[in-house]
Amino acid sequence: MARKDIGTVLCLMGLLLLVGCRGSIEPPQPVHLKVAGSTSMQPLLKELAQAYAERHRHVTIAVEGRGSFLGIELVGQGQVDIGMSSWKGPEDTSLWSTPIALDGIAIVVHPQNQVKGLTLLQLSDIFLGRVWDWRDVGGQAGEIVAISREDGSGTRAVFEEMVMKGKRVTPTAIVMPNSQAVVEYVAQHPEAVGYVSMGYLSTQVKALEIEGMAPTPKSVRQGAYHLFRPLFLITRGEPTDEVKGFVDFVLSSTGQSIVGRKHGRVRE
Repeated sequence: MARKDIGTVLCLMGLLLLVGCRGSIEPPQPVHLKVAGSTSMQPLLKELAQAYAERHRHVTIAVEGRGSFLGIELVGQGQVDIGMSSWKGPEDTSLWSTPIALDGIAIVVHPQNQVKGLTLLQLSDIFLGRVWDWRDVGGQAGEIVAISREDGSGTRAVFEEMVMKGKRVTPTAIVMPNSQAVVEYVAQHPEAVGYVSMGYLSTQVKALEIEGMAPTPKSVRQGAYHLFRPLFLITRGEPTDEVKGFVDFVLSSTGQSIVGRKHGRVRE
């Protein structure tokens, strides 16, 4: 056989081998992850989950907001793959946690409210029920209506710890089930004041300065805004496989660029 013919045969054999190898590659098995916990983190995690799924087509991620404390409990019980907590990391040594963002707790009022800012003492007095009139904190005369969160809310736990120094919010406060509900109520009631994750800020409400500083991703990242807390992802044991892949993505430069749109980054 001529050298030219031998070369042609070898090329054809190589092509057949390549086709055979490609045919033997199986697509990755579908993976479905469940994430539950803090309602404050829900919008952020949905955005991160969508970005991850776009890069890993075999992965779907369901994100459900059910409160920080319940999220930790569900992870411990093995009912979800990842928990979201806007409060302290779990004390259970069988659970693993990592901060993924820094969140400011924004104090919101109606856009027509003339008050620009409050001190921490004024804010505490309002939610303790000691100050009842906006005139007493630099606004127009009128009743102050405090809007709080439900028991089990990580945002409420942090607010009572940082602002109230461990004391409970006044029992006259109106309780809402999540940050979005607080925003919607305050937007419709000029007398109201509430506290929400800064990720929920919108033109519907006005965020007050606290001790002269507004809640922004920059002021939170630098520690200049007083009311901030880390946001945690929690797993049962150190994450592995696709759970680890998602956590690593959240902490990557791409994930942190998504975090930085409304929150403070934990990594640059």
